[in-house]
Amino acid sequence: MKKVTLALTAAALAMAALGVQAKTVKVTLTAKEVELPIDNKGTMYRAWTYDGQVPGPIVRVKEGDIVEFTLVNDKSSKNSHSTDFHAARVDVVKEFDSIKPGESKKYTFAATSPGTFFYHCGSDPMIQHIARGMYGVIIVDPKDENAFPKADREYVLVQSELYQNPDNQADMMANKWTNIMFNGGIFKYDPVHDPAATRVLQAKPGERVRIHFVNAGVNEFSSFHPIAGIWDRVYPSGNPKNVLYGLQSFVVGPGDGAAFDIISPVEGANALVDHSMHHALTGAIAILQFSNDADPKAGKGDNIIVR
Repeated sequence: MKKVTLALTAAALAMAALGVQAKTVKVTLTAKEVELPIDNKGTMYRAWTYDGQVPGPIVRVKEGDIVEFTLVNDKSSKNSHSTDFHAARVDVVKEFDSIKPGESKKYTFAATSPGTFFYHCGSDPMIQHIARGMYGVIIVDPKDENAFPKADREYVLVQSELYQNPDNQADMMANKWTNIMFNGGIFKYDPVHDPAATRVLQAKPGERVRIHFVNAGVNEFSSFHPIAGIWDRVYPSGNPKNVLYGLQSFVVGPGDGAAFDIISPVEGANALVDHSMHHALTGAIAILQFSNDADPKAGKGDNIIVR
């Protein structure tokens, strides 16, 4: 407890030096090894997860917040696990080290930079822990509420690769994936290429939709493109200071993230894809449907990730 308190004090002092009033946000994630479906037909896959979900829960804080983080490794786990937050500036040896099944670990960090950040398990072999599903998104909203144009709806999409045998680390190292997925599913939001898909992203014409996009990799780059649309603005790493306008595609490397704004002037659909066709046509397509009768709750509050 003393170690955590000291870390919290140091983080608070760091934020005070920046002239920011620190708020403490408590976050707990539990590492669980479970069976999950990886397609719309219910094909099961032995995943390693945070809280039994792929991707893990969205962590959302504000620039200046102090994150008091607890990782619990479920006692039923067979492996040690850890958590690496890309939004944190800490000691990789102390804070990001692994804990055994049945153990827990706490550390704190100051959310000093706004953005759309990756978090993932960093235990050895890291390539396997990430590929099996131990990843998620932490959004650090800017302290200036006017730093971004207001989004009417927001969605989180995490791209990743599926390796048919999750125990075959050699295939992961050799980049022998079978499918590219969004949010842990093959064509999860694409009823065009998979009639079994029942979910799409929704918005109304004229609304600004912000996609918080993270590439979990573990190996492939993503050329993220909205078919039949143009990115109104793109923010590399999700930082409002990194704004680009009117882009057709933007490349996001493994372990990186960005925020993408899109507005459709008409009813209809955009297909959000990794424009590497080998990636898109094995699962990396999400339909963003613009209609006047869009669900008013979609893309808002707790619904920014479509489970």
